[in-house]
Amino acid sequence: MSAEQQLAQLRSEIDACDSELVRLLAKRNQITEQVGKVKQRYGAPLHAPDREAALITARREQATEQGVNPDLVEDILRRMMREAYQNQQSELACVCPELSPVVIVGGRGAMGQLFAKQLIRSGVEVRILDKDEQQQGKAEEIIRGAKCVIISVPINAVEKVVESLPALDEDALLVDITSVKEKPLAALTQKHSGPVLGLHPMFGPDISHWVKQTVVVCPGRQSQAGDALQAQLKVWGCQLVTMSARKHDEAMQIIQVMRHLTTFVYGQFLARQEHSLQEIRDCSSPIYQLELMMVGRLFAQSPELYSDIMLAQFDRVEPLLEAYQNTYEQTLNMLRDKDKGALIAAFNDAKHFFSDASDQFLRQSRALLNKANDAKVLD
Repeated sequence: MSAEQQLAQLRSEIDACDSELVRLLAKRNQITEQVGKVKQRYGAPLHAPDREAALITARREQATEQGVNPDLVEDILRRMMREAYQNQQSELACVCPELSPVVIVGGRGAMGQLFAKQLIRSGVEVRILDKDEQQQGKAEEIIRGAKCVIISVPINAVEKVVESLPALDEDALLVDITSVKEKPLAALTQKHSGPVLGLHPMFGPDISHWVKQTVVVCPGRQSQAGDALQAQLKVWGCQLVTMSARKHDEAMQIIQVMRHLTTFVYGQFLARQEHSLQEIRDCSSPIYQLELMMVGRLFAQSPELYSDIMLAQFDRVEPLLEAYQNTYEQTLNMLRDKDKGALIAAFNDAKHFFSDASDQFLRQSRALLNKANDAKVLD
């Protein structure tokens, strides 16, 4: 038998295995859809972290016993789980019927639409109050009888929009979902004497599902209505992190504003260089390809949104920016002086900060780099 014939036979066997995999995936999808329906019927959360961890552990052990790379098996399982969570989004359990109807102010914006779709999937009545309805004088009619009002407007418009709202029922829950919390919560509590809650979804409108997505919760006026909304978020699979509005804003200065600012500056820097983006991509390592993806992601978004994010807390971020600039200057001086000892000392200082999570970050980044490299090859 020639080499070509041997390869043809082996490839035929591979095709048969792949076909069997597709059949099993279809069967698994059918089963996970049934799981979703059971969860919907009984109000169970979409995400069961203990079950997920046990499943991953068991399959990794099974893979090792059979001589299969356990990392490969885990990658496949996690991708299948993501597909399963996405497939279970069509109908969701409702554990907050007392919040219906919900009014979303700014409901035609991207995040407003995302919340509206998820609430409707959960059987909650949703009304939209946007610029058109305001101009048509329908605000009072839409707000009347609402049990929950969610503010989903640009950061710089929150206070004005909240001030212009008609009076809400005393027991109605007033919520904002902006990325800044102190000023919006103050505006909400000044406007409304009833329950108030601040939420910051730590994700954008392009998510495929809500499972494992982080939502920061900043308490305003505690109430059963606020608890009900948080319970609904948990049913959707969200991970809730509770902190004060001030603590949240301080964290966002580093996590969000500083990151956007530095990415914004780096993107401008790249745009002013002589090399085209394609030339840079052609000779990029996987890790730099991943960095380019994250920089490019920012510039694929709304300039108004990111300008608002950067401007919203600039007064508080300015000292951080000065410290960041000083760090750059100190590093530049070390390089000019060819001071290798100082560079190593600075490296070790930062290394100590990351030490507790270094192994986890190394493992997770390796998986991301492999995916970035796969994507580059496929292009």
